[in-house]
Amino acid sequence: MGKSRRTVPEELLLLALDPTTGTTAQPQTLDLGLAGAQLVELSLAGRIVPEGDRIAVVLPRPTGDPTLDHALELLRRRGSPVRAAHWIGGPRLGLRQTYLAHLERCGMVTAVPGQVCGVLPTTRYQASDDCTNAAIKQRLDTAIRTGVPPDPRTAALAALAHSVGLGKHLYPGNEGRSSRSRLRDLIRYDPLGGMVAHAVMDVQNGLPSQQNRSSSGGAQAGAGRPGQRAAGRGAAGGRVAAPRVGVR
Repeated sequence: MGKSRRTVPEELLLLALDPTTGTTAQPQTLDLGLAGAQLVELSLAGRIVPEGDRIAVVLPRPTGDPTLDHALELLRRRGSPVRAAHWIGGPRLGLRQTYLAHLERCGMVTAVPGQVCGVLPTTRYQASDDCTNAAIKQRLDTAIRTGVPPDPRTAALAALAHSVGLGKHLYPGNEGRSSRSRLRDLIRYDPLGGMVAHAVMDVQNGLPSQQNRSSSGGAQAGAGRPGQRAAGRGAAGGRVAAPRVGVR
């Protein structure tokens, strides 16, 4: 995979990067979104395919992107299709920092060392090319404004941005309410992106652990809380327990 095109995880992180503070919005949920974005990118690269709510590796050949290839190898080692929610909620957190370092190596962001309260060391990140970030946001703006079905990459990016709560970062305040609603609605234009985005929301609502209990202790565990599952399906027609928006 060449670097002429930015990957979906890279674009999601650039969207979350606040140009004023140099920090990322939604740090608590962004790791989950980045894990989901890796699945979308690997699918677009023809390495994996969805099988219901599971992900199967069909071509284990490396993409040339080290972060994606690491994820692909982990999926390959599973040996059988894995549930998207189990993969996204697995013990691979820290992707935000991994991708910030990756973007720095690729020259897409610049790390700026500093201090908090003049004592604690901290690092802030600035996009190396503001036009790049503006172009990514413009794709979402165009899809929202025109109502024309976006390409699968843009639709998946919109679905993931909604799933991790970036709507209020991208379209703040009361004036951004309709745009946030339309951002959510773009989820329907890419089946895989929609499935992955729902899996991200399921993880946030604590459903993977419930599914684990169902597989080990009986089918009734998963069917006992229909209201909880409905909460994770907001973009498909129910309410979403929206993650809190914050910047760290």
